[in-house]
Order: sequence, then structure tokens, then C-alpha cells
Amino acid sequence: MTDRPEIPPSWAWGTLGDLVTRIEAGKSFTCQPRPARDDEWGVIKVSAMTWGEFREQENKALPADREFDPRFEIRPGDILVSRANTEQYVGAPVLVRKCRPRLLLSDKSLRLIPSREIDPGWLLQVLSSPSIRRQISARASGQQDSMRNISQQALLSLQLPVPPLVEQRRVVIAVEEQISRLVVGDDLLVKQLLRLRGLKKRLLVESVPLSGNAGWRIVTVAEAGRVDLGRQRHPDWHTGPHMRPYLRVANVFEDRIDTTDVMEMDFPPAVFEKFRLERGDILLNEGQSPELLGRPALYRGIPEEVAFTNSLLRFRAGPGVDPEWALLVFRRHMHAGRFSREVRITTNIAHLSASRFKSVEFPIPPLAEQREIVARVSEQLAGVDRLIEAIERARRQSVALRASLLAEAFAGRLVAQDPDDEPASELLARIRAERAASIPKQRTRSRRTAKELPAPATRVTGDDYQQETLPL
Repeated sequence: MTDRPEIPPSWAWGTLGDLVTRIEAGKSFTCQPRPARDDEWGVIKVSAMTWGEFREQENKALPADREFDPRFEIRPGDILVSRANTEQYVGAPVLVRKCRPRLLLSDKSLRLIPSREIDPGWLLQVLSSPSIRRQISARASGQQDSMRNISQQALLSLQLPVPPLVEQRRVVIAVEEQISRLVVGDDLLVKQLLRLRGLKKRLLVESVPLSGNAGWRIVTVAEAGRVDLGRQRHPDWHTGPHMRPYLRVANVFEDRIDTTDVMEMDFPPAVFEKFRLERGDILLNEGQSPELLGRPALYRGIPEEVAFTNSLLRFRAGPGVDPEWALLVFRRHMHAGRFSREVRITTNIAHLSASRFKSVEFPIPPLAEQREIVARVSEQLAGVDRLIEAIERARRQSVALRASLLAEAFAGRLVAQDPDDEPASELLARIRAERAASIPKQRTRSRRTAKELPAPATRVTGDDYQQETLPL
């Protein structure tokens, strides 16, 4: 292992396998697509272990006729890790502080059973430390960032810096005291962030009254401009003599076009001209989750010479409509849930068809008033965005402080060492000796006569250290 910081002399390096008596995994079940009722058994989902705390409500109901092993019921005090998750959360531990009865481990969840010589709170914190998270990331398999996997063997091979048992407890007290302060600060930041996002939503909704004011016209989107659907993607067009860049849903965010991952497709000249974007065009997501349906962004000429696909709708403002005003109207509609009233749901994705989009109301004030409203609202939103960014920056600093705290704690620099503490090397040696003594030695068949054969032997199987009787 190359990621070993310097540790105090009384500490020792060990593997996770040295510190736990076993790892337990649940089974895969075909469950009902709803949480279990209080009188039902449920199986936890990966999301129950994803957010740094155990969320018992993230479960699926087990059919009443399914057989299961009740030994895999989750209990308060359990340390769980997700065997399969995103790169950020795979192998990340959670402590079950409270849990309703009748919840079972799934095949994607693992329960760690630490040795009685190891403080569970310390084990939870060390597995969250930056150096251990880097080890887990390096050992996880899978090419897709959306889901990585880590085996029990890979987890057991993690290299951990182990302090004496009494120092483990001192570290836990010190870490929890500091983290509790960070949690209080984080909670305040989140509350302020939610208030600011609510204010931003209210500004957008109230900036465009659908009843209109004196001199306003209320028309449809189709009457306010031209609506087009982009070009459908096809494998045959992934290569060709006329490769051109195009934008898709992944590029279009609210009032922002992300150009970090722009793909290309073969566009013959006449086809490209039909789908080529012009400065001032507005792109809206045709397919999204209902609350983000119709998410709009204004194309401001970057990237140049680019087309768009049929996962997007294009609105090109007509005479008397400022594109910036149209963008404000569409942002208002998205936040007010106006587009979600026109949805068509397929495979959990909401779709806004061009025909339904064309029928949505579109208020048009005089051009000078459009620009005045846009300027005023833009200034207000910019002020809110600056406050949001300041809070997001503070939250990132809090995450960095937590990582630094854990790094210091598990390099032996957070609490003082006591020379009277039993060295960790002796603790590890005792754990190994106790484990060896608890595993009966396998006795082999000899060439003696049948009368001289010994009694049936036992062997240890799997990570559970369960004994199995073997016929001789």
C-alpha cells in the first residue's frame, strides 16, 4: 500500500479482515414497488445507505409468500456498507442508529461485524476517511460511473491504521464533537439555501403575470414564434463525410448550455441547414423528469455551427418578441409547473410534445416593457445567485474540513497518545489468536482401518466463519 501516512509508534497497520469477525450479505428478492408497511417485511434499497445516514424508509415490500432468513434482519447499531453504488458512495459506511422492525439486508448491502476488541464508532469513522475512500475507489470494479461494485474480498483487504482500543474511543469522542459542530452549520446552510431557491422560484413565477397588464397580448407559443423538433439520432449517422456537432438534453440546463460534451453526427448540408441553430434560439428539454420538463436555455452562438436533436424543442421568436423575454416566460412556466400539465409519461420520463408546447399561453407586453422586465428580474436573480454560490462554497468548505478532520484523526494527530495504552500490535495479535483458537482444525482421513477413523471433522466456510460438519 502506497497511501500510508505516518502513524504513532503505538499504532499498527491491519486489514479490515483483521478487525471484523465476518461480513454478512442479504439476498436478491423480487419485491413490490412500494415501501413495506409496518406489519410487512421489507428489503432495503441502495439509497438507504447513500446519504451518510441510514434511511429506513428506502425499502421495498417483500411479498408475503417469499421465504427469507430472519438472521439478516437489520438492527440498531449495525454498520452497513453498499456493495454496489456510485463511485462516491460504493463501500461508504452508515451506522444504523434506529430502525423499524422487519427490514432485511439486500444483496447490494453488507453488514460488518467488528471484533469486540474494535470500537464500532471508530471503525465507522475510519472507513469514511479520505485515504480509505481512495482505497475503496481503487478496488471497486465497473466501468460506468453510475454504478460501481466492490467485493467482500476487496473490502477485507483494505489497509487501516489501528490505534490502541482506548485511543480509538478518544478519537471517536473528538471526531464526533467536531463533526457535530459541522452538522449544525450544514443544517443552517441548507435551510438558507432552500429559502433562496424558493425566493428564486417566486421571482421567476411572479415576473410574468399570465393575466397580463394593460397593453399586453396573451397568445399561444405557436403564435409568438416558430417551434421545431430536432433531428432524430441514428446509428447510421455516427460516421460520415459531413460530421457536425449537435446539442442534446445533456447539454441544455436552465439558462445555460454546457459545451463540455458536445457530440457529432453526419449532417448532409441541406439537413444541417434545417437543424442549424441561430443566435437567439431557445432550446427546451422535450423529455425530462416532470419538475424539469421544458428546462430552457438561450443559444448565444457558442458553440458555433451546431445543430440539435429531437430530444430538444427549438423556439425561434417571432416579430415583437425579444428572445430574452421568451426565455423568461419559459423559465416561469417550468417553475410554475405549467409544462408539467402537458406531460405524456413513458418509462418514468415526462415528454412535452411539440403540439402541446405550441398550445401553451405566451404573454407579450410591448417590446420596451419586455426588455425592462428582463433587466430588472436579471438583476434580482443575479443577487440571489451570488448568495446561493456563497452558501454552496461554504458547504464545499465544510466537506473539505470534514475530510481534513478525518485525515488528521487517522494519522494520530487529533488526540494525544498515552504511553500506558496497550500497543495496537498486541491488540491485533490477540484478535488473530482468538480467531485461530475459535476455528477447529480440520482432521484428515488417514490410511488406518475403519475402526481407527476419527469422528467427523469440521471446517470453516466463507466470510461468516460458520462451521460445517463434513462426512469422512
